[in-house]
Amino acid sequence: MKKIHVRVFRYDPEGDARPHYQNYVVEVNEGARVLHVLQAIHDEIDPTLSFRYCCGAGQCGSCAVRINGVPGLACMEEARDDMTVEPLDLPVKKDLVVDLLPYLNTLPRIQPGGEAFVPDREKVELIKPLRSCIECLCCVSVCPAMDVTRFDGPAAMRQEQRLALDPRDRRDRVTEAVSRGLFACTSCQACWKVCPKDIEIPGKAIEKLRALANRKGLTLPRHQEVARLIRESGRSIVRTGPTFLEDAPEVIEPDGPVRATVGFFVGCMYNGRLPATARDAMAVLKRNGIRVIIPREQVCCGSPLIRTGQIDFIDTLKKRNIDAFVFRNIDTVLTMCAGCGSTLKNDYRTPFRVMDINEVLTKFGIEAPARLPIRVTYHDPCHLLRGQGIRDEPRELITQVADLVEMPSVCCGSGGGVRSGMPDVASALGENRRKEIEKTGAEIVVSSCPFCEFHLSEHTDRPVRNVTSLLLEGYREKDRKKAEQQVQG
Repeated sequence: MKKIHVRVFRYDPEGDARPHYQNYVVEVNEGARVLHVLQAIHDEIDPTLSFRYCCGAGQCGSCAVRINGVPGLACMEEARDDMTVEPLDLPVKKDLVVDLLPYLNTLPRIQPGGEAFVPDREKVELIKPLRSCIECLCCVSVCPAMDVTRFDGPAAMRQEQRLALDPRDRRDRVTEAVSRGLFACTSCQACWKVCPKDIEIPGKAIEKLRALANRKGLTLPRHQEVARLIRESGRSIVRTGPTFLEDAPEVIEPDGPVRATVGFFVGCMYNGRLPATARDAMAVLKRNGIRVIIPREQVCCGSPLIRTGQIDFIDTLKKRNIDAFVFRNIDTVLTMCAGCGSTLKNDYRTPFRVMDINEVLTKFGIEAPARLPIRVTYHDPCHLLRGQGIRDEPRELITQVADLVEMPSVCCGSGGGVRSGMPDVASALGENRRKEIEKTGAEIVVSSCPFCEFHLSEHTDRPVRNVTSLLLEGYREKDRKKAEQQVQG
């Protein structure tokens, strides 16, 4: 047996003026689940505590709650000391019980009609990753787009795609999905990461529905313009001046001994819109012994096309990019754009290793920069945090330069084609980020994605910096102090 201290959200709308938290201490067996703790509280201490459960085996979804802020099934998550248990971020009926019916009643149901026949093996294989949903609504509770626009959410989109694949269903599920906000999804992947059944809703449902919508001519006009630009120029960004690739040498040698050699996949934004930030990154790599090779033939990774369902041209882009690095016998390709890195890692099959710049710098270690007397907050790019599983590395680098104040890791609204196709939705999500930034009291916002950096700069009065730009400031301050000491000496 072990003692568990737990903080539980309590709220009865019929009697409480506002929600509050209550602390409990219970004894449970080793390996006990959160549900066992709730049952012990109810049976031994406080029978007024309300929560749901049914099967206790991870199959019904009724016991979904937030454990230390993360949605999950109480019957499957191991109980930890000093944990906090709260309801999902949905309307609360009492304590940990939320009102699921308004959303569940909107989920599409199969409508058979005409000649019925069983799906073939190919369709069955496509349906399999989508059919294990237990309607716990963990995904719905974390969807940022649903808070700012009419979007029926990840569970509904999953079901629309599942039915679109089923030949027994007679409705036009693709057009229906578009009407229910298909293009409002930012591809932040929060829904997938909290799904107890690991259903990859963005990639297996939403992007597939968008591809079907593209065949029907339902792709948003702005997305079509981006696709035309990529076909014509190889880039998703309109040229506004000299690009990084035009100005940078093909090989950047480090200042000292070569500790590693990488190929640099620059990405459209850092190449054409934020080339100065890419140059900052090269300066940091150069200072830390990383030799960089920059193939001129590289083009857009194709992420804007994949996310918006315009996939006809993708294989051409993939081949051109892979060939550019293979030709130079590069075995490690470095990215500094979160979207490019996620695409190369997850949507390509590359003969080389792909690493984000934060991974490279933490793997080889960096020269200590000077500490700057500033407080910063860090915005996790969705395609870095959830797309690549990179959380600690940028924080390890940032805290060598400045004091870090954390804020919730929520999408800023710039991804999934939302900024270009639905700017009002992107702006609303950007405003939500502004509010969180202000709460931190930080003087500077740091991120590691050009789309996030560009978008956030429009929604906060704080300067927005890349991780490597912050490091470079630390190095310049270090050099300034050294030069000052030499003059004084």
